[in-house]
Amino acid sequence: MSEKILFIDDEKDFLEVMSERMTARNMKVSTAASAKEGLTIAAEGSFDAVTLDLAMPEMNGIEVLKILKEKNPDLEVILLTGHATVKDGIEAMKLGALDLLEKPADINALTEKIRAAQAKKMVIVEKKSEEMVKKIMATKGW
Repeated sequence: MSEKILFIDDEKDFLEVMSERMTARNMKVSTAASAKEGLTIAAEGSFDAVTLDLAMPEMNGIEVLKILKEKNPDLEVILLTGHATVKDGIEAMKLGALDLLEKPADINALTEKIRAAQAKKMVIVEKKSEEMVKKIMATKGW
């Protein structure tokens, strides 16, 4: 099963390049050129991971991360930035980010992070399905 990923970044050239590179790795890629567009797309779809630029003009990545995690706590978010600081990394991790990578991101490292996010999502989905089956079995008199 191919990974489904959303890239949110205000740099359109970066989005195009990353989309091509990840599509070549058999990933299904959606892109958003602004934080607001990214939040809309994330709310409408189901993604294994979201990669998110830390520095965007209308809303920074930390703010977007907070909103994404409020709406979907299980969503895996990878922050990408050209301006990484230890403080930003710590804050991102406290808010539930999977990782913070510096641009230009090593494509192999990013690919592995995305695959790890998908594997984690699959475990969460399996666990929720199992809990639902147990609940159904407990409430039915079969």
